[in-house]
Amino acid sequence: MQHGHPWPETPSPAPSPLRLLVADDNPVVRAGLTALLSGREDTTVVAEAADGREAYEAALRHRPDVILLDVRMPGVDGISALPHLVRLAPVMMLTYSHETETVREALRLGAGGYLVHGEFTTEQLVRAVRDVREGRPHVTPGAAKALLTELRANAPAHAKHQVPHILGKSELQGLSQLQSPMGQSSRSRFRLSTREAEIMDLIASGMTNQQIAAACFISEKTVKNHINRIFAKLQSTTRSQAAAKWLGVA
Repeated sequence: MQHGHPWPETPSPAPSPLRLLVADDNPVVRAGLTALLSGREDTTVVAEAADGREAYEAALRHRPDVILLDVRMPGVDGISALPHLVRLAPVMMLTYSHETETVREALRLGAGGYLVHGEFTTEQLVRAVRDVREGRPHVTPGAAKALLTELRANAPAHAKHQVPHILGKSELQGLSQLQSPMGQSSRSRFRLSTREAEIMDLIASGMTNQQIAAACFISEKTVKNHINRIFAKLQSTTRSQAAAKWLGVA
């Protein structure tokens, strides 16, 4: 009869690297991303593709954890391929394009994130890929700004919605003339500061803390601190409750 544990304790293995598919028609970008992401312990590129059709075939064959997808590619482009690819794996748009319409369409069609080249470090890219796999969206400032520009443009159509204002003083001055009376009265009624009102607008538009942090160029911790103060002033415990009060529909 054996006593004790028959096998020596073995250290738990390191988590297996995230398996990625890189789809970009530029061979230099593809090679660069592949070298970067395959040279790490926590990520590896299992396949590359030069257009949307190749990306779909490679995703079917390799079943990656996350697909990194360019927007503009000859043949089947990223936006056309997106609805088919999101059925196979979470998709992160990784592109030079941050036109408002493109960003909005990509997110509407199911992209889990939208990163614009030049706006992130390798570490941020890897963290974003991991988060997108877990269902937490990532949007870099260029893409967030494009979305907010559209939100502002459409805001006057919604009488109850104050226009978000997030950038420099000149923008704030121009936008302050567009703010609806409803938005102004909400702000004074709840005694919110300019920054709190701005963040409450973004909450009401459905943005996550991460997206708000990127849009306002502040940390997520700062966003959470602002939200705690906002919820206290609005006497709310949830985002939806706060948004309803803010928009005057509670």
